[in-house]
Amino acid sequence: MTDLTPLPMAEARIKLSHLEENIRHIRQWTGEKLRIMGIVKANAYGHGVHRVAETLESAGVSDFGVANIQEAIALKTGGALKKPASILAFSSPLEQQIDGYLQHDIEMTVCSFDILSAAGEKAAAYGKKLAVQVKVDTGMGRLGLQPAETMELLRKINRSPEIELKGIYTHFAEGSKPEGYTGRQLEEFRSLVTQYESESGTTVCKHAASSGAILCRKDAWFDMVRPGILLYGYLPDPCMPSPIDVTPVMQMEARVVFIKTVAQGSSVSYNRTWRAPESRSIATVAAGYADGYPRALSNRGSVVINGKSCPQVGTVTMDQIMIDLGKEHDVKTGDKAILFGWEGPTADDIAGSIGSISYEVLCSVSN
Repeated sequence: MTDLTPLPMAEARIKLSHLEENIRHIRQWTGEKLRIMGIVKANAYGHGVHRVAETLESAGVSDFGVANIQEAIALKTGGALKKPASILAFSSPLEQQIDGYLQHDIEMTVCSFDILSAAGEKAAAYGKKLAVQVKVDTGMGRLGLQPAETMELLRKINRSPEIELKGIYTHFAEGSKPEGYTGRQLEEFRSLVTQYESESGTTVCKHAASSGAILCRKDAWFDMVRPGILLYGYLPDPCMPSPIDVTPVMQMEARVVFIKTVAQGSSVSYNRTWRAPESRSIATVAAGYADGYPRALSNRGSVVINGKSCPQVGTVTMDQIMIDLGKEHDVKTGDKAILFGWEGPTADDIAGSIGSISYEVLCSVSN
């Protein structure tokens, strides 16, 4: 029977074999004994959380980090995870969301006394313990109490029979820079957890290193590391040295849907921001800013068609871009244009052209 499924105009191809290679290289670098938390927030950085989580689980990962309780529940109930797994939601929860953590056995980030008190009351009502991890602010300035206040929070947790402490963690503001501020944050964190373990007589899972510190601060690894952008094939800073190789997991492609010749002086796209310096062939490609190709890339980007790099010209529109094929070419309608990925410009290339970062480029890709 003939397959009548329409050919996709634009698609993000996800190469899970590259993800497998990346996690293998990370594990070879950090060692087999260190726990790895796979960061799969924001739909696994736009890569599709369920397939990514399934692949990571097959590679031995049993800890996962997501942004919030909604993402955590979607991962827990989506069917991708076949084995017991720990899922930590990084966001500080609202009191109304605590039930979700208890109902679905999600680890909750605690960084305020009010939330801790509310969590204890809810857990008592459910007749079960609530697993939590404490976030300490050592200098990121986003979530978490200062170390001295965090110590008081930890003492209160130890006095709360309804609360089970699963970990203590922090986040570096400049994790790709091993010295200076990162070093000061690390010492703040080390001092806090040392004091806590000494005072309580217990040990707890400690983690601080996301992708940058995984590469450049072995002394920040503690008990677990949290690779995010590394999993998906990019360095947190494209200029930093890396002891491991990673390969992009996502490739964004779109089809050439129209080709025409424009005369010298003809303008292309909205606001006439580009005019042909001479007679040129212009291809229209079926992807635009609604698909995750940034409008800020107008007249700055390039794509690869049939192995040749071709400049993008004119303003990027919602669902189409125009490509300068030059005077002579072998392109025809239906050909693929590689917007970014392992065979074309990278997300780093795009980010560098628009003053952004690879994270934003990847997460901007729609379903």
